[in-house]
Amino acid sequence: MNTSSNQSRWEDEDLYWRNTSRERDYGRNRDYETLQGGYRYGFESAREHRARTWQDVEPELERGWSTYQYRGESTWEQVKDAVRDAWHRVTGQSTR
Repeated sequence: MNTSSNQSRWEDEDLYWRNTSRERDYGRNRDYETLQGGYRYGFESAREHRARTWQDVEPELERGWSTYQYRGESTWEQVKDAVRDAWHRVTGQSTR
């Protein structure tokens, strides 16, 4: 379990992702505003469902994306990698 992320606030995570999203393959050709909702969704979902695995929760998160408050104009396809990265950062689960 990643205890530092467990105690973090969204504002701290937002700053982290704002500074590192361009280092990700999926972030190179997207502006941060497109990905920001995905990072927040992964962050909040992981805190709520910490004991679950990404493989277990991904279909549920995909279904919930269309009603997520902070999704903006982004589609699930645009943000799913960001959601997964934020999920893994919070839960400490392996990214592969």
